[in-house]
Amino acid sequence: MDLQQLQCFVTTAEELHFGRAAQKLGMMPSALGRHIKLLEEELGTRLIDRTTRSVALTQDGALLLEHARSLLADAASLKSRLRAGDKKQAVTLRLGSIDSAAIGLVPRLLQDFRVQQPDLEVRLFENKTIRLLPMLISGGIDLALVRPPEAHDSRLEFLFLFYETPVVAFPENHAFARRSRISIQDLADQPLIVAERRSRPHSHDLTIRLFAEAKLEPQIVQYAEEKQTIVTLVAENLGVAIVPRWTSRIASRGVCFVPLEASGEYRLPLGIAWARDTRDPVRDQIVKMIQDGLASYALDA
Repeated sequence: MDLQQLQCFVTTAEELHFGRAAQKLGMMPSALGRHIKLLEEELGTRLIDRTTRSVALTQDGALLLEHARSLLADAASLKSRLRAGDKKQAVTLRLGSIDSAAIGLVPRLLQDFRVQQPDLEVRLFENKTIRLLPMLISGGIDLALVRPPEAHDSRLEFLFLFYETPVVAFPENHAFARRSRISIQDLADQPLIVAERRSRPHSHDLTIRLFAEAKLEPQIVQYAEEKQTIVTLVAENLGVAIVPRWTSRIASRGVCFVPLEASGEYRLPLGIAWARDTRDPVRDQIVKMIQDGLASYALDA
């Protein structure tokens, strides 16, 4: 596949508007359209449905988008490494992270990386566990902060780090918003916004299991995939949500977060994963650094 065609496709898929995508790429819309058409012809499938009023990805287009970004990133990384030649000071770590860890843990890690590895460049890839694990296997990233996979994959190493504490997101005008702590029983009649299980099985199951343990039926009014979307829906008074504590660091005007009384069994595990049987001294040094600082990192979770 031609890299320019892939870049044209990714930009168009992100903008969902040929005019804006063409302007961003510095080309005419007609030229952009030709690149997309050539890519579709090469792959033998339609990637984008375009009408006079809308632009939308097909199912194959959505599948390609998942992989095209990492392909472009790998190409850029390879180009950079080749241009650097023997300049050993340019060391890059490609770090994947789920959203809550990207908000809560990664900033601290980057500070410590810079102290211990001042020449290290970290490229951050924020995504869900189900998308980060294939990127590890394919070599698209070196290391990932993820939830433990439901099924063990022999191609991956996984190291458990600690549990994230659950909190409840309430609209700021909610009667419970100023409480110091909340219980599942308090949420028995509350409309709930819950993470989609397909993409966020741990977050979804946390809510369901907490209610099941309390012998209560959750009043689910909405499923959502992204943490930012969940917080936004709470701000709009559409419901309340059980989320990881680090989610409270998202810019969330109109939302209050209250600690949840929950047993240790029902918390959100966080770990670090990498490809098995691969040698990478820089990655191994970073893993050791995280292990050495684990007690400190876990305090804030």
